[in-house]
Amino acid sequence: MEYSDDFLRAVLDSVDVGVAVIEGDGTIFFVNDRWITFGQRNGVPDTVQWLGVNYLTVCEEAAETGDCLALEAVQGIKQVLNSGRHSFSLEYPCHSDEEKRWFMMRVSCLVSDGKRFCVLSHQNITERKLAEEKVLNLSRQDGLTGLYNRRYFDEFYKQEWNRCLRQSLPITLVLLDIDHFKSVNDIYGHQMGDQHLRSVAQCANSFAKRSSDICARYGGEEFALVLGNTTAEEAAVLATRLVLAVETLDIPNETSPVSPVLTISAGVVTRVPDTSIQKESLIEEADRLLYLAKKKGRNQLCTANIGSVQRKAEETLI
Repeated sequence: MEYSDDFLRAVLDSVDVGVAVIEGDGTIFFVNDRWITFGQRNGVPDTVQWLGVNYLTVCEEAAETGDCLALEAVQGIKQVLNSGRHSFSLEYPCHSDEEKRWFMMRVSCLVSDGKRFCVLSHQNITERKLAEEKVLNLSRQDGLTGLYNRRYFDEFYKQEWNRCLRQSLPITLVLLDIDHFKSVNDIYGHQMGDQHLRSVAQCANSFAKRSSDICARYGGEEFALVLGNTTAEEAAVLATRLVLAVETLDIPNETSPVSPVLTISAGVVTRVPDTSIQKESLIEEADRLLYLAKKKGRNQLCTANIGSVQRKAEETLI
């Protein structure tokens, strides 16, 4: 039985996977409905016509912003197009501010009328990745506070930096430290000190509400908040609320020269990443601002909004 082109197109449109066919030079020859709707749900304007777009060029432009997975995709697709391999697959994150998502890109060779094509598909694998992440979280957690540990902070911060780099979004880092915490352990004992650490950790963690946010134990009595797609103004408001929230926990610290209750100091820095700087520079700046907040009397925060062109930090004491 022979089937018409319309029937075969209807079959491809019915599958719950985005499918595209690209020619040997990378030009998109065909896309199904799922491919189009996925793009529209992820910020691609309705007016974009996929046919004729060079998919390799799109990936190469993403790679130029520091997206190493996009570069890996380009290399894999080219190998399939150039007969180096029959198929290629790649798992990649595609998180939004509201949710975590992962997809699997599969590339396979198609030969028709003597011409070589690539069939690309993108399948949502979020459910499986979330299940795997639950298992991984056991190794990512700090045993005392239940927050993410320093190891996962480093991993998440790198991912969020790269996401904000690709999408030209601001990223905020907050480093906070409990003021005169040694006196808590000295007077009330380490067991009570551990309990107070957990209380502060729980309070700080309540400010990391989106999939683009995390709160981690950075070391000792120091914590870190990564806030993706957060402006300097939003970060200053949030961090100010956090400083006040810890103080209103009313945890005794009677010998502290700052306050008879437990307080924190914080350094807050925001910028839109670009390829001219290293992601570690944000950590260094937040640490410097934290030290400055302590030097100026503690129980407060210092902020800096670093522009992508003018790099000089404008410091504000709050």
